Amino acid sequence: MQSPLFNYADQQSQERYALQNPQLLRVSLTGHDDILARKGSMVAYQGAIDFDGEYQSTSQRNASARTGEGLDLMRCSGQGTIYFANLAQYVHLVDVDHEGLTVDSAYVLALDSALHTEVIAVDSQYGISGSGKYQLNITGRGKVAMMTSGQPLMMQVTPEKYVSVDADAVVAWSTQLRVQMQAQTHASSIVRRRGNTGEGWELSFTGNGFALVQPSEVMPPQNAQIGEGLRGQFGNSGQNQNNSWN
Repeated sequence: MQSPLFNYADQQSQERYALQNPQLLRVSLTGHDDILARKGSMVAYQGAIDFDGEYQSTSQRNASARTGEGLDLMRCSGQGTIYFANLAQYVHLVDVDHEGLTVDSAYVLALDSALHTEVIAVDSQYGISGSGKYQLNITGRGKVAMMTSGQPLMMQVTPEKYVSVDADAVVAWSTQLRVQMQAQTHASSIVRRRGNTGEGWELSFTGNGFALVQPSEVMPPQNAQIGEGLRGQFGNSGQNQNNSWN
């Protein structure tokens, strides 16, 4: 059998983490280097690999119940090669070191099991209940594979140049940055996340580091309200759960 499809055969690499292509992650395991990955993200594997879907530390379980933020992970161990992907999003590898990484858990594909994660809150300057944003702090030494919808923009933050980004488009930033959540619209209309401008909350960064932004916003559904459970998240009757606009 012949086909151009054979040009997409698996790529050989000596690296533990490597990109098979921009939207597919390849991870090699040697038997003593477990990784954690998003549940359901495995698309193929070779070798003797064990997937533990019940993995979750007590602190992660408590944080997820309290805030709704957290990684729903599986532990991958054994010897072989695993391929991960999620909705054909672009995959990016980051080396985490002493600086640390703060990231929205929705954009984490896989990470070294030795890394430490902790849920943190970014509060609104207006003190409006339900308007804060929870993120994950990742510290230690190791690799994280993140995802973006489309090719991202990396913005450098310096004491002379602060950066503001849409809270629905930001993916990650340097942990040491100072960050404040604020409204892009006048105070009279901020209860509705996007007011009259089509914009909503933004994160303002100061200090030294970077902020990673994707060219896609996680838009709130039609008629969504803050602090109203499923109705608040998805609009009337829990519809528009997948950002499906009528």
